Amino acid sequence: MKQRVLLLSTVHPATDPRIFYKIAPSLAVEYEVFCALPHAGRGANSSLTAISLPRFERLLTRLLFCHPVMLWKCLRLKPDLVHIFVPELIPAAFLFQWMGAKVIYEVQENLFKKFAIKKFNKALIYRKLFKYFDRIARRQFHLIFTEKAYLDEYRHLNHPYAIIQNFVSLPFIDLIQENEEANPTRPEFFYAGVISGERCFDVLILALVKLKERYFNFHVHLFGPVRIASEKLSTLSGYAQVSKHLTFYGYQDQKVALRYARRCMAGIALLKPVADYPDSFTTKLFEYMALGIPVITSDFPLYKQVVEHSECGFCISPYDDNMLYEKLVWVIENREAASEMGLNGRKSAEKNYNWTSEKSSLLSFYRISLHSIKAKSMQ
Repeated sequence: MKQRVLLLSTVHPATDPRIFYKIAPSLAVEYEVFCALPHAGRGANSSLTAISLPRFERLLTRLLFCHPVMLWKCLRLKPDLVHIFVPELIPAAFLFQWMGAKVIYEVQENLFKKFAIKKFNKALIYRKLFKYFDRIARRQFHLIFTEKAYLDEYRHLNHPYAIIQNFVSLPFIDLIQENEEANPTRPEFFYAGVISGERCFDVLILALVKLKERYFNFHVHLFGPVRIASEKLSTLSGYAQVSKHLTFYGYQDQKVALRYARRCMAGIALLKPVADYPDSFTTKLFEYMALGIPVITSDFPLYKQVVEHSECGFCISPYDDNMLYEKLVWVIENREAASEMGLNGRKSAEKNYNWTSEKSSLLSFYRISLHSIKAKSMQ
């Protein structure tokens, strides 16, 4: 009989790429996997049992209305291991642990730095509670980190930990087909991720204003939640001039979003050097590489190690709209060289930045974590 694993988040979308398309299928080979996510069940995955939770933006509302539903649905599963993906679930994880489950706490961002740029759920009481529970979690749980840099913050740990980076799943990418044939006369570009000032939307708009003077029919596909107020968006410098060249799709399943990327000339993944961004890879970097399109990203040393070594795109200042404009023009006017960049990125993703090695590390870490349950029960 397979051991029972519960993947649990009250924040991530139902088809979160890491949880739903990488971790869950990887574990399903050896474990009985239950996946509890907001609105889970949409885009069903036959390798797991989906548990739908209500979705709320505000932390207080989640604590009052989502967490009780989660406990009611999930405690009776009596999982052998619970893998939580957000720190707000640490108190609930103690309850699962008390009932005999091993807990893995996954750190996907450095909240000690990230609180500075959060738009909501950043009240002083939340910060204090996070620090308190996070400190206990370091002593009580096994931990997974998505970035090596997070170990600078998390130094004194009582239990084994693993670094499982969010590299790209090539089999998943290769199943995604172009949604329709690209128009060779219309330059198209792709952006996926949160749309905000910290992620250079203002810089992108200024670059596109210049691009319009040279290529009046370009288009940019933008996938992700908009974190700029509508009144501020409409008054953003240059926005009115290029708004008709933009399509906002909101958050979409990767199976939908990346179909548009296949037809684009480059993928944009610019971030400003705030919070933990310089220490953390944007996963879109590896997805663009796997799709075989050139990457335009920030000139962080971490990113340059990948992009410049792979010769798969450009690392530029996230404040320099002139440089972004020049790189957009370059990929339009140098299509053969841009195609070569895309091929370089694909080869590098296949060799160095794919999920296969991370999957092996994940399974090994699960065996270590679950073995500690058996060892403890035999004492």
